[in-house]
Amino acid sequence: MKKDILTLWDLEPEEITQLIDRSIELKKGRNADTPYRPLPGRTLGIIFDKPSTRTRVSFETAMIQLGGGVIFMSSKDTQLIRDEPVGDTARVLSRYVDGIVIRTYSQELVEELASNSSIPVMNGLTDIYHPCQVLSDLQTITEKKGDPAGLKIVWVGDGNNVAHSWINAAAILGLHLVVSTPDGYRPNSDIYQKAIEHGRGNISLVGDPFEAVRDADVIYTDVWASMGQEEEQEIRKKIFRSYQINEKLVAAAKKDVAVMHCLPAHRGEEITGEVLEGRHSVVWDQAENKLHMHKAIIDRLMV
Repeated sequence: MKKDILTLWDLEPEEITQLIDRSIELKKGRNADTPYRPLPGRTLGIIFDKPSTRTRVSFETAMIQLGGGVIFMSSKDTQLIRDEPVGDTARVLSRYVDGIVIRTYSQELVEELASNSSIPVMNGLTDIYHPCQVLSDLQTITEKKGDPAGLKIVWVGDGNNVAHSWINAAAILGLHLVVSTPDGYRPNSDIYQKAIEHGRGNISLVGDPFEAVRDADVIYTDVWASMGQEEEQEIRKKIFRSYQINEKLVAAAKKDVAVMHCLPAHRGEEITGEVLEGRHSVVWDQAENKLHMHKAIIDRLMV
């Protein structure tokens, strides 16, 4: 039976744990004398509406390292640009490729694609969720700090798609998550409410970032204006100024706090260069782990 990852709610807690363990295992074996290549002759289709460095390259490299091939498609190069129904595209691609990664604006489009596909569909980002990013982040935290369930994880900045997937992860795994955003930029209320009502995490919203990071094991941030919000960049700089991850804010957390950012980073805005390049940053390991987690996801869904 085919399985999709459209949001983290598609996964049971033990499945998330298995993916973390598998990604760590694959990372350790990356230089093995006999490479693990279970997908010869198999093809991953990648459809992107939004630009990408890390998500695209890590998924493509993951599939190649697993022995398969990749076909990259910008949506403007497909018949979707001429209003072909998503369901028709899904049914045709299911006859050509063995799995699909899609990165687009609409979560509803991703869900429609998956519902009409007979092959696994992986959400590479929408305006609402970024589940594969948070799976790789959980791997990084596990490597650096141990079991995430015993930690205080603090999101500081915009209540965006990555924040939403962190809320999902906290609800599913029973994590202690604090989200600190300005008024008017909090996470989607329906997503937050579902996590509170149906999850088992300790999830709270705290306006003051200094209060939020007290005793934090992990501080996580992202850009203040996501793709499609560029016209809001200047006003957001003013509103989010006090939510910058700088040395003063980091000093208010635990002495061994880990600082995370899913990149790309705007040094001097949401995070200072000193913190990004400093001793608390695990950002570059975090970026690398997208490759290993994407290998684990493909291995789980397509092998």
